[in-house]
Amino acid sequence: MLVVDLVRHLRYFTVVAEELHFGNAAIRLGMAQPPLSQRIKRLEEELGVRLFDRSSRQVRLTEAGRLLLGEAREIVARVDRLHELVRHGEGAVLKIGVPPDLAAAVIAGLVEGFRASDPEVRLAPAEIWTADQVGALAEGLIDVGVVRHPVSAPGLRFGQVLVQPQGVLLASGDPLAGSGEVHLADLAGRELLMPPREGEPGMHAEVLAECRRHGYVPAQVHEGAGLGLVLAGVAVAFGPRVEQPGLAWRPLLGSPLVCRVSTAWRTATAAVTGFSAVAVQTLKERAGMMDEGAAPVRRVSRRPGMLA
Repeated sequence: MLVVDLVRHLRYFTVVAEELHFGNAAIRLGMAQPPLSQRIKRLEEELGVRLFDRSSRQVRLTEAGRLLLGEAREIVARVDRLHELVRHGEGAVLKIGVPPDLAAAVIAGLVEGFRASDPEVRLAPAEIWTADQVGALAEGLIDVGVVRHPVSAPGLRFGQVLVQPQGVLLASGDPLAGSGEVHLADLAGRELLMPPREGEPGMHAEVLAECRRHGYVPAQVHEGAGLGLVLAGVAVAFGPRVEQPGLAWRPLLGSPLVCRVSTAWRTATAAVTGFSAVAVQTLKERAGMMDEGAAPVRRVSRRPGMLA
């Protein structure tokens, strides 16, 4: 587990330990309960101990949990003090979260565009999946994020939602690489590479449901941000057009899959709203996104076995 992940998981642990209720802790952190439970489980696996006794009626700290709580609070407090020290030492900084699989050219465009609009504030991007951005926003670790929908959390505010029709990425030697358009059902039997379910739970569920509806049930779902498995011909992936040796991108017939993206924040400042405006322009210009409702979606004839 990376140090930054360990600190984040310790922060989640301290909130659950204070609330002794996963639902209340999730509300306090501004996130859904299942991802919070998964993060506590990962922390327990990493430490090799059980931190909570869970039952249908109550949650209690184990002896190991009680011993960890004081140390965890001190570590979290020290990290918070470090962030404050660095922030005051470097001047105005806007901390943003972006998906780890967002193209480098898009991130560069966000930095350049914001520098031009507000040269007095330095942009500090961090690559974080949507679910972790929700927690980071609640904890004040980031000021604004670029998130994928569907996502919701108490107190979270969103900027303009943009959409990006998704195509399929295949190894250049795949028989479908020569097709004009690919029907989702044509992918039957192939494995699928997706962002991690824990990091993008809403999008993950929506994409798999739409695939099933159109007759494609992946033989196996792999999780990750890189395209190595696609290049190797092991899996296919969905996403915007990518020009890369060894890869072929093909549009999906009827544009059944659409990625919806927006900025998200909890406290509006001039820098946050300024970044949100820059993000809309940059995502349109460099990622080919468009206003929600502007993407034409054609009806696709269902094939035998497809769900209505």
